[in-house]
Amino acid sequence: MLVRADCRTCDRMALVVRAVCEEVGEDWETVDVDATADPELRGEYGDRIPVVLVDGEELASWRVEPDDLRRSLA
Repeated sequence: MLVRADCRTCDRMALVVRAVCEEVGEDWETVDVDATADPELRGEYGDRIPVVLVDGEELASWRVEPDDLRRSLA
């Protein structure tokens, strides 16, 4: 999950991602696009944070539906 500091939308999305990942037994991590050394990552996603990536593919930005995330992780 791509995030940025002090982002309430990121916090809300993280709650969904955490719950679904715990439910299905998947690990997840966050990357702060403003703190990363990867300018391409920041350039690609910086204006659409938060973003959920599954296996490097974008699943959602701004809001993720739990069922969509479950299907993507299956």
